[in-house]
Amino acid sequence: MKPLLAKDIKTFLKRFNNFCDAEFRHVEIISPTVIVLTLATQDEAKAFDWVSISLEFSGISDASLVENSKLNLIDMDDGISILYEDNKFYFGIGKCEKISNIKTSTCHIESSFLKYEEGIF
Repeated sequence: MKPLLAKDIKTFLKRFNNFCDAEFRHVEIISPTVIVLTLATQDEAKAFDWVSISLEFSGISDASLVENSKLNLIDMDDGISILYEDNKFYFGIGKCEKISNIKTSTCHIESSFLKYEEGIF
């Protein structure tokens, strides 16, 4: 896994078109403070081929998750949002421009660290 730095979030999201129309594949709770989310999306850097992206959140201080059996019901038309504020990463479903929007999204995570890994579709 590679660390996703705060300064790279905008570029990362642009590369994957903010995960718009992505497929939310899997939620894995590693421990109370580590969660891995896996999504399938198109990669601009690879001629828009489909890839799998795993996001590992660690140092979690708040989260609201969806059961794996219900992930296919999540509307991913607006993709995901990742914000960085006050030394924390904030993840949410949909277009969220503020932390308050993220905290009310279908699935949200607040963590101290964020890493990602690319895989095959």
